[in-house]
Amino acid sequence: MNLKQMIDKLRADLAPRLAERTEARTKIDAVRAACVTESRDPSETEAADVVRLSARVSEIDTEVDRVNAQIAEYQEELRRDEALDALAREVHPTGVTLPGGPEQRMEVSDRRTYRTESDRTGQQFLRDVAAQFIFGAAATESNERLAAHMREERAERGEQIDRAAGTSAFAGLVVPQYLTDLYAPKARTGRPFADACRHHDLPETGMTVYIGKVTTGTTTDLQAAEFDTVNETDIDDTLMSINVQTNAGAQTISRQGLERGVGVEDTTMQDLFGAYASTLDSKLLNQATTGLTNVASTIAYTDASPTAAELYPKLVAAPAAVEAALLNQHQGDNIAVMNSRRWYWLQSQLTTSWPMFGASGIPAQNSGLDYGKTYGSGFRGVLPTGTVVIVDNNVAVNLGAGTNEDEIYFGAQSELHLWEDPNAPMLLRAEQSQVKKLAVDFVAYGYFAYTFTRRPHAQKVAGTGLVTPAFA
Repeated sequence: MNLKQMIDKLRADLAPRLAERTEARTKIDAVRAACVTESRDPSETEAADVVRLSARVSEIDTEVDRVNAQIAEYQEELRRDEALDALAREVHPTGVTLPGGPEQRMEVSDRRTYRTESDRTGQQFLRDVAAQFIFGAAATESNERLAAHMREERAERGEQIDRAAGTSAFAGLVVPQYLTDLYAPKARTGRPFADACRHHDLPETGMTVYIGKVTTGTTTDLQAAEFDTVNETDIDDTLMSINVQTNAGAQTISRQGLERGVGVEDTTMQDLFGAYASTLDSKLLNQATTGLTNVASTIAYTDASPTAAELYPKLVAAPAAVEAALLNQHQGDNIAVMNSRRWYWLQSQLTTSWPMFGASGIPAQNSGLDYGKTYGSGFRGVLPTGTVVIVDNNVAVNLGAGTNEDEIYFGAQSELHLWEDPNAPMLLRAEQSQVKKLAVDFVAYGYFAYTFTRRPHAQKVAGTGLVTPAFA
């Protein structure tokens, strides 16, 4: 998580606190207004409420000041980093006079071969890739640009590039990073759940990753008498092996499209990146045997005429089961994952029943809070247990006997493990296999691995109560 992401998260964390503060101030003002209107002193209950709420407002103000100070510190650090980065790119004359003549001046430029100002959408890059494989050594200028680009990538990303471009004789080219960034906002809308998982970098080699867990823990007991041997159980662990999988996609483009088309390369790159992200996210949720839907324990919600009030206990039971499964390993980082149709259906429901316990930052009359975020931009809201919500349309909506049900998943972020190459999808290449058809194949791929069962804990709410919602 970089500094900008940390700043955004701190600001998002403030939202429920500010909502709680607003509610408290509203109640305080209501008591004071009533006393003024009725020309009376507050009752003992009202006075106690004002004292309690005022204390809470003060606590929130202190917390807000602390977070704002942290944000300011991060912003200052970010400003310094950006200033130093700009300084490092400056070029100044040395003032040294060379023997045999006047001072020689030389400008040094670190501009990239493929960069946003000259190749904003990647057309030149893709044309060079295609030309290299179509014309081979005859494409002199394309080969020179691609070779320069690979030298720049190795200089900036070192071993990661050498590793990526030389595996199993699979020759490839690294996509310019600004192109990945350019299309990333569109691609990432297809992987909300994947972005919420606990991320690890894939190991440098191998098609299996390993993660350990303790299977037999130590024990203690009372010592029966002085000098008696105390209780002892040998600790034991096991090493889980998780297969590395390949996510790949290809697109064949005619030479006519490459050479005469407008925007063909843009559309190709956008589609490949979008498909890659969506497929990865869908596999994490729905893959046979290992996907979240297949490893989560079921909390059944069966109802012919479902309402949010009837679903509410299930939304509390699920995180309770997560915490019970993880015990002291639970870090309080529960997330709920649901389809957008379920999220909006919950918001469409009206109720006159309030929960017995209030939740910090959530008004007593509500059973949740919507942060107002757009799809794919992080946590959409929070449930009454403090569980944040991820809205993901890769959650299936064709489940159940009627093939019209969706599910709501609950898990701890710290135990939702996802390994990825940090630059994936980072390879794009063209083949000459279809030269007789005047066609070029473009391939984008990447490796990933995941597990949600190092400590089995995930839960899902499922059943006939989650059929296609009616907004009426």
